[in-house]
Amino acid sequence: MPNDVIVRPRPRAYPAMRWLGGSRRAGSVSERALLVSFVGGLLALGAAIARWPHAVPISFLFPTVVVAGVVLRPRPLVMVYGIALVLVLGWVPHSGVGLTRSMFVAVSVVAVMAVMLIASVSRARIGTRGFRGDRMFAELRDRIALGGQLPDLPPGWQVSSCIRSAHGEHFSGDFLVAHRSPSGDRLEIVLVDVSGKGTRAGTRSLLLSGAFGGLLGAVPSDQFLATANDYLARQGWVEGFATAVHLEVDLRTGEYAIGNAGHPSAALFTFGKGRWEVIAGGRGPLLGVVPGAHFPRQRGWLGHGDTLLLYTDGIVEARGRDLVDGVDRMLGIATTTLLSQGDVAREVCSAARSGEDDDRAALAVRRL
Repeated sequence: MPNDVIVRPRPRAYPAMRWLGGSRRAGSVSERALLVSFVGGLLALGAAIARWPHAVPISFLFPTVVVAGVVLRPRPLVMVYGIALVLVLGWVPHSGVGLTRSMFVAVSVVAVMAVMLIASVSRARIGTRGFRGDRMFAELRDRIALGGQLPDLPPGWQVSSCIRSAHGEHFSGDFLVAHRSPSGDRLEIVLVDVSGKGTRAGTRSLLLSGAFGGLLGAVPSDQFLATANDYLARQGWVEGFATAVHLEVDLRTGEYAIGNAGHPSAALFTFGKGRWEVIAGGRGPLLGVVPGAHFPRQRGWLGHGDTLLLYTDGIVEARGRDLVDGVDRMLGIATTTLLSQGDVAREVCSAARSGEDDDRAALAVRRL
């Protein structure tokens, strides 16, 4: 039956495997078992070093310290590291390798313990263990990328986008969400720049991309920015603002409407005139700053050969440089790219004035 739900039993995993994966089903019994195992292993290692100091090196301690940092919570980890530290301090006077070298080994062990303890505390804050937290964030990052995929457009239209994060990090404060109506004749895109950059802004991007993706196409296009603004204002974030530009295009007639929430102005290339114009009107306040704010819209028409370019401030801004010069530089690159039939969004993103110092994103919609 199509509506039947088939429940398959989960594969059995050994306690250590469950801990490496971060399963909550491991329970306190497994935690005690692991703690006893590590303590027993350290005591056995200490006895072996004392009995055969030249045959059992202190370096055997490093794998234990690293593995314990991966699978244990901070509290039992501190207990294990305390025993390990006592073992190292007891080894130093009897190491037989000289005081300088033995102290270097002791400092190295302490440094590894400090790093692993910080990592354990970080995982405990988000409620994960082992490597599950890394997988979780990777999945969330992939969801942002999936939400930003552009839909296929009918013949006569071309759309491209480019998003790059500061310093090559995998999380970006810039993101876009796109939606094509079920009838196929209307395209909506919102390009967002969350306050901050890189990983710091990435967590807010995760939340907003999901929320904006749910709003896009579900509320009237002329109310999207107002609804998104009220949603963001309710979050109460300390750095609770974002800029956004919302574009709606009628794929039958070429008519478009743009709403701007504190975002850099879109640019329009008119094929008949052979030049770019900045669409300066239709600007409202930043998202999340003024509850109940109104966002006017600028309307126009895309003819054959015309291109709309949306971008974030990382494309045109750079410290100590004039913003107007940055826009002119971007449009010059875009013109050259259009003449060579290249990818406008990718080229202006690659040539962004901020370089690797800021997140940057661009989107180009062209009517062929």
